[in-house]
Amino acid sequence: MQWKKRGLMLVTLLLAIIMTACSGDGKKNTTGSSSIDGQTVADVPQEIVVRVNDDPDFLDPHKATASISYQMILNLFEGLMAPETDGSLKEGLAESYDISEDGLTYTFKIRQGVEFHNGADLTMEDIQYSFDRLMGKNGGEKMSNNFDNVASTEAPDATTFIIKLKEPNSNFLYSLTARQSAIIPKSNDGKHNENPIGTGPFTFVKYAPGTNLELKKNEQYWQEGLPYLNKVTFAFQSDDQAAIMSLMANEVDLTSVPWHRVGEVEGSYNLSHQNNNSSLIVTFNETKAPFDNVKVRQAINYAISKSDIIDSVFAGYAVPLGSNMSPAMGDFQKKGLESMYERDVEKAKALLAEAGYPDGFKTKITVSSHNDIYSNIAQIVVANLQEIGIDVEIEVVEWGIWLDRVYFGRDYEMTTIDLTGRASAFEILNDYISTNDSENFFLFKNEEYDKIMADVLKETEQAKQIDYYHRAQEILAEQATAVYIADYQIVWGTDKQVTGLKSYPFWFHDMSEVKFSN
Repeated sequence: MQWKKRGLMLVTLLLAIIMTACSGDGKKNTTGSSSIDGQTVADVPQEIVVRVNDDPDFLDPHKATASISYQMILNLFEGLMAPETDGSLKEGLAESYDISEDGLTYTFKIRQGVEFHNGADLTMEDIQYSFDRLMGKNGGEKMSNNFDNVASTEAPDATTFIIKLKEPNSNFLYSLTARQSAIIPKSNDGKHNENPIGTGPFTFVKYAPGTNLELKKNEQYWQEGLPYLNKVTFAFQSDDQAAIMSLMANEVDLTSVPWHRVGEVEGSYNLSHQNNNSSLIVTFNETKAPFDNVKVRQAINYAISKSDIIDSVFAGYAVPLGSNMSPAMGDFQKKGLESMYERDVEKAKALLAEAGYPDGFKTKITVSSHNDIYSNIAQIVVANLQEIGIDVEIEVVEWGIWLDRVYFGRDYEMTTIDLTGRASAFEILNDYISTNDSENFFLFKNEEYDKIMADVLKETEQAKQIDYYHRAQEILAEQATAVYIADYQIVWGTDKQVTGLKSYPFWFHDMSEVKFSN
């Protein structure tokens, strides 16, 4: 992939220019020179291969649900608002906005001169279409619950878009990034998945299922000077060990590095550590016996060793959790819950007996094959639960099957997964609201929890919001809704000439400022 001997490459390029000949060595030879803020990108190949674990579930941003999809496709799309790396928000396709004193009316001034990838101008009709589609208006299916509180939308002129809410919602702006409400062209209706079109820094080229997703530079991107890369290829490779070999063989330029193999690539590649801001959990279908019994869930919490998982699976690159929020969220996380269920086999056995299972029971844990960590965690779970008489069978299925059966179909007993990190405390805890049919795959139901999550949206003072979120986390821990194991770090390995990578509090390979430099 990327040439390692840059001195030789530059000589070759100079000769190529003089002779007006093309390189014939089979390597990447697309070059580009651009500048932003006075900085010039050298004439070096600006093509990157990024390894990801698996295919996207959808290319249509309104239908995608898997974090692995957004990791890639957010390079294609934009929303009225855009995320910052610290979890805050900035203006996106809206160049400014205003919120009324009663918190009900949001007025956005839309950027002018923005084009979709097909060359069409961004219009109010496209913005209205995008929100109508998400809300299921005009006869379509509703694609998001984020806009149930919207009373109306209107475009009084060619540069203004207004959203009116039924009730104040302190989290509403977070619903307006590309991850939740990408703006897409009305003219592409019916083709958003096969030919995705947005306004982002990269445009869709092709998708080869099981192989890769290819993007190219948006030459008409509204942010002057960006992007630097001419081509981005997301290569699908589920095996972490094989991915490291691909990095070392220069077949990929960016991949996550298995924790126990960091030492092998240290020094030869750039390594960066990203706090995942997600919650790695072992969880249950709470409508199926015996997991409908809180004492059974608590017993499993006492039996599973978080430290065994952190040390064995993550080589220590993780912090233990006690609820569905990472310390990356600062004051919003309720600290101390991580020690609520210190490992206690005898207490676990006693709770099982109280629940009516003195001899344990048999069950199955269904895990996805798209990342080795899930199978590795499942093996530790099996060993831990054997000690209290629970016999667990491991079922490994493909990622698409896991999504269909476990996430959407709720046809499972136990599973393990990491829940995607998000910038909003509400969106992190929103998964457990009983009426959130699209995300509450645990089928958790608790009236106090539902009320807290409704009340926090009406609260404007952050200190009081934090109190609400702390109590919500306590409920999840008390009810043993899951075994909250850890938030693990991701170690990214890149070609040494790759710069401009940005980390967000959610999964997103932002390629907009990435470049290869000498």
